[in-house]
Amino acid sequence: MKVLVDLGNSRLKWAVEHNNQLQVGQSVANNMLTREYLTACWQSLDKPVCLAIASVTSSVLLELIRSVATDLWPTCQIFISQSQAFAHRVRNGYAEPQRLGVDRWLALVAARYYYPGNVCIVDCGTAITVDLLTDEGCHLGGYIGPGLRLMKQALMSGTEQLPYSHVQHPIAPAQYTEAAIYAGTLAAAVGMIKQVLARHTSPMQCLLTGGDAELIANELAMPFIMDSELVLKGLAIDVSIVL
Repeated sequence: MKVLVDLGNSRLKWAVEHNNQLQVGQSVANNMLTREYLTACWQSLDKPVCLAIASVTSSVLLELIRSVATDLWPTCQIFISQSQAFAHRVRNGYAEPQRLGVDRWLALVAARYYYPGNVCIVDCGTAITVDLLTDEGCHLGGYIGPGLRLMKQALMSGTEQLPYSHVQHPIAPAQYTEAAIYAGTLAAAVGMIKQVLARHTSPMQCLLTGGDAELIANELAMPFIMDSELVLKGLAIDVSIVL
């Protein structure tokens, strides 16, 4: 049994992997992550052979996770996933492979394993990332743009009278400011995805993941596959080579 941790920019997700099956635990916002919380989540688990971590954020939180795991399971192996130039039949498209975010790398690894063919991977999180993977496992590179929350925060911080909007509104003309902000930021996100796909003539599966994937999917108006555990699946594949 292994414990898998996806430590993103905003949230921590974790799962238990046993006999190639994932049991996903409750995610938590990074600003709510404490030693007490993790201990409560993990103290009733059977002792894992390994704790595997994919982290794109604070080293302080990474060390907290390590410390809790060491206290609970002193002999448990700890594996920190890193982007590679080539592994798991995926060739990293970055000139400096280690600079590709490990979450994006693991999403590519999982897509290669679970979704054969040409794939456009869209991670709708704090940032919106789009990565293109060919049916031969070649990563063509990708795009990074602000996520929905970051776009709203930028409007709020860069203007004096625009409020932060929690209102949900379709991509359509809005009759009040909060709805207009939501519709505008959503249109920007959807437009980015469609623009990327329009520039590539080869048919591609559109694979969505990340916390805002469902909101964006509702307005995408095109076929897609939703896989909210894509990074954790990639992490399970990655750690399997060291055990």
